[in-house]
Formats: sequence, C-alpha cells, structure tokens
Amino acid sequence: MVDFSIEPGDLDHSFAASASPAGQQAPSYKVTARNVSVFYGEKQALFNVGIDILDRSVTAFIGPSGCGKSTFLRCFNRMNDTIAGARVTGEILVQGKDIYAPDVDPVQVRARVGMVFQKPNPFPKTIFENIAYGPRIHGLARSKADLEEIVVKSLQRAGLFNEVKDRLDGEGTGLSGGQQQRLCIARAIAVSPEVILMDEPCSALDPIATAKIEELIDELRENYCIVIVTHNMQQAARVSQRTAFFHLGYLVEEDTTDQIFMNPKDKRTQDYITGRFG
Repeated sequence: MVDFSIEPGDLDHSFAASASPAGQQAPSYKVTARNVSVFYGEKQALFNVGIDILDRSVTAFIGPSGCGKSTFLRCFNRMNDTIAGARVTGEILVQGKDIYAPDVDPVQVRARVGMVFQKPNPFPKTIFENIAYGPRIHGLARSKADLEEIVVKSLQRAGLFNEVKDRLDGEGTGLSGGQQQRLCIARAIAVSPEVILMDEPCSALDPIATAKIEELIDELRENYCIVIVTHNMQQAARVSQRTAFFHLGYLVEEDTTDQIFMNPKDKRTQDYITGRFG
C-alpha cells in the first residue's frame, strides 16, 4: 500500500501554467487536475477539466444546477468511487501525489481531503465522539489526553468550543443546524487534512448561521486549501479568492474572483453572472 502521507517539499510545481517572474515566489498549488472526465454509465457528466488550486486560499466553483461542479468536487476525495457505474479518467494530484494511482487507498485520500456536505450530517454519537472518531480510527492519538486535545483544538478552530464545552457528552444531533455544520467542519479538521471540500455548506442554513460559516471559512483558509461549491454567487464573491465557472460539464473559465465577477472573458460567464440564465 502506498504511503499517502504528505511531507514538506513533496509539492510538484511542474504543472504550473507559467513560471513566476524573477524574484517572485512560485504559486503553491495544493491540487492539480488534468483532463478529468467523469462518466455515469454511458453518460458523460464532466469533460476534460483541468485546474490548479492554490494552497491557503478559497476556490469557489459556480454554475447552474447540473453543470458538473459537485461532480468535479467529489473527484478530489474519490467520493465518486462510491457511485455504481461511475468512472473517472484523467489525473488529479494532491500535493504532487496521484490520488487515483492503483495502490492508493481511498480511505487515506479521504483523511487527507476532508468533505463537508450540503446538509449537516453529524454521527448519531456524542459531540466528543463525533470529533474523536476519525483520529481514533486513523491512529492519530497515542493516548486519551492526545485525543482530548485534538477534540478541543478542532472545536476551537471550528468556532464551536465555547458553545458546547459543557456538553461534550451530549448528542451531536441535538445541536442547531448551524452548530451541526460547524461540528462537521470540526470533524473534518480533526484528522489534519490537506484540503477541505465544501459542497454548498450553507444552503440548508439561515442567514445568521451562514454568516458564521462564512467567517469560519475565511479564518480556516489561513491554514487550509478550501474548495467550495456554491449556488450563491454573492457567497462566492464574499469568501473566495479564485472562482471557476462550470457549464454543461465543461470548465468555462477560472480566474481571480474579482476578474470573474467584474470582467469575465467568456460570454457564458457574463450571462450567468448577470442572471441571463441559471
């Protein structure tokens, strides 16, 4: 079994689109995708998508329903493997390592590339056990004290600890919707991922809970590579540094968020941004 652990210096910059100007540090790409296509049986859902995703930043995937953005997101932690008849072609590297190599364990991939889903999905366990489960099965804690430290730090990073510190033995499902989503984010953080994927993480939340999640995303990007799928263009503009627009299974264009929203190169992007379709 290939060791999928990431070591400093493993990053391969060979896929950078162009060399950095003299004296400037090369961009740090956490995820690189080349010619990625996805098939569900005979139907092709994604066509030859390529993108470089920066570390310590938020990249938003936008586009109309059914355009392929969530399908592409699920490629990054091999969640499409769980769908009968699904097939992924092309290449996806996480910090220079091919996550679809035949000797890579998908379970290890999902520890390195965490995911937060559209609807909060805490385990039917205590708040403590929701966070402790991942570190325990991956052997990340050598003692009970280590495990408790991971739980506390994960809840703190997710901005939830002060709200639940006196009821860690209470059920995670007993929290409010916004708290449950932050619990799921804390659960993802607990296994020290390289990347955090978020598939419309605020669509089931009220505006106050949404604002808290967006604030949390902005804080987390200081330490993580975050990729978010959102149907809310205002949210994409608020939380992301780069935005990719998808349409009919194709990546139409990807650029800085300001560029995509203020001066897109493709008319399809312009039409979507201005509400002419979607």
